[in-house]
Amino acid sequence: MTSNARADAVSRLTPPPHAVVARAADGGAWLIAVSAAASAGDAVPELSLPERVSDDRFLARIRELEEQLSPRWTVRTLRSFYPPLLTAGVRLRRAHDLVLCHGILRDTAALRAPLAPCPIWTRTDVFDEVTPPPGLFDVDTVSAIAGNDFDEVVGQWRAQLAALATAPDSRLALLCAAESTGALVAEEMTAAGLPWSRGAHEHILEQQLGPRPLRGARPARMVELAAQIAEHLDDASVNPDSPPRLLRALHRAGIFVESTSRWQLSQVDHPVVEPLLQYKKLARLFAANGWSWLDDWVQEGRFRPIYLTGAVVTGRWASSGGGALQIPRQLREAVRADPGWTLVSADVAQLEPRVLAAMSEDTAMADAARGADLYEGVVRSGAVGSREEAKYVVLGAMYGATTGESGRLVPRLRSVYPRAMRLVDDAARVGEQGGVVSTLLGRTSPRSDENSEQSPPQGSGPDAADAQESRARSRARERGRFTRNFVVQGTAAEWALLWLAEIRHRLISLPPASAPAPTSGPVFRDRAHLALFLHDEVIVHCPIEQADAAAEAIRQAAAAATARLFPAFTIDVPLDLHISEHAGK
Repeated sequence: MTSNARADAVSRLTPPPHAVVARAADGGAWLIAVSAAASAGDAVPELSLPERVSDDRFLARIRELEEQLSPRWTVRTLRSFYPPLLTAGVRLRRAHDLVLCHGILRDTAALRAPLAPCPIWTRTDVFDEVTPPPGLFDVDTVSAIAGNDFDEVVGQWRAQLAALATAPDSRLALLCAAESTGALVAEEMTAAGLPWSRGAHEHILEQQLGPRPLRGARPARMVELAAQIAEHLDDASVNPDSPPRLLRALHRAGIFVESTSRWQLSQVDHPVVEPLLQYKKLARLFAANGWSWLDDWVQEGRFRPIYLTGAVVTGRWASSGGGALQIPRQLREAVRADPGWTLVSADVAQLEPRVLAAMSEDTAMADAARGADLYEGVVRSGAVGSREEAKYVVLGAMYGATTGESGRLVPRLRSVYPRAMRLVDDAARVGEQGGVVSTLLGRTSPRSDENSEQSPPQGSGPDAADAQESRARSRARERGRFTRNFVVQGTAAEWALLWLAEIRHRLISLPPASAPAPTSGPVFRDRAHLALFLHDEVIVHCPIEQADAAAEAIRQAAAAATARLFPAFTIDVPLDLHISEHAGK
């Protein structure tokens, strides 16, 4: 942070006091200790003697301290601590999540002496949807003690502040503050819920699938398509819901594809392809977001998934149940504001390539990033001849594509954008050699397990040795692709965290609504609030009269996040922003 940094979402000129909160060792009450008046030079401020607070006084005492001091609430995990407060109408401005920050400070390569691994401080979230492939981006979770007594919490807090004091600069502290603010946002979005119209959702399902079928039956439109598939394959017994049986039926009909994937089928010229692809599309809608999903996940006009802050090792979020990060485009019109309210939606165009340009300080790539379409800028630079080529090669450079069209064009990118390409190439090289890489703020990739890298002997002789060497090279290349992308995706996730924090900070300052939205809960019924976050997109639910103010808050937040993450470099991060009663595009 620079010396002239303004007070904002994740820091302020005078550090706030810390309020450490945990259960008493006897389990009969809560203990709260507030740090002495802090100064910027204090590594670990002194704590007051803990105040013992009974369960029936706890919420009121938290509210009092929040109003009086607005401290940085230091707790084991906001996942369990914050929801009861929100239910009771208590909102926290800032916090320090010890479990989330332990993971950062344990794994970072930015510290000479990272925190020692400790099972009781390892997160134990269980989640069901992560876009990257298993084995590369999943969180390693272990069984852990559900709670900690006050002395354990204070000890971990002191260890974390002492570790941060040894960091070479303030970036790790910024990451911990942003991660903890993200955890506040995650719980607040669950509490407020995403406004969802059951009627609009049912209308979309009926248009696409037909009337709601009986339990266990297919919708009418899928029945029609299944009949067409059977007719084209001349096989009345074919089951399009069973990939093995469908594949055998295709082979019997002379369609020799290797799988029933959309890509494989789209290469085939046969009348069965169109109804089969349509069937697969509708089957996904029916299974993932059909009437059963609506019954399970939408209550009183709200979809309330569980968001998992930083659950992917790059720092990206995941969610537990409901598919919050994978809402189909055709269902977005079911996301509808309450009467008297509206939705302000914003997403960033090509966030990761822009982050790559900024973190590598590649001025040529930053020139290409000026305006709404970075890929058109790459074409203007002369690196490639078309926007399609630009998209392939830029994504290929970040994800390690070395074959096909992307592999052919990458050398051109290296000549036009040498600094950007050097950054990802170096990251890949480190990964191939078994090393770790870090994001701009200091989140570090998992260390390779040397034991798992060594395959057991497979026979003997030259052929076996060659096979083992080939497997080792393949694993090294896979690891290199992972670390190549880690530095970019992880830094983009940091930008998004700062953006979220800045939006939240600005929305808090808006006045109460004239027309409340009661279903949003006691904290957000009359306050503009974040309702959805999807990697590089946000939706704010706000009173209609505050739509322009909320839109401006989102724009200012993006500018502030960019300035905070890249203070010495200029990069355009344009937003596609819409104000509408629904989230359809």
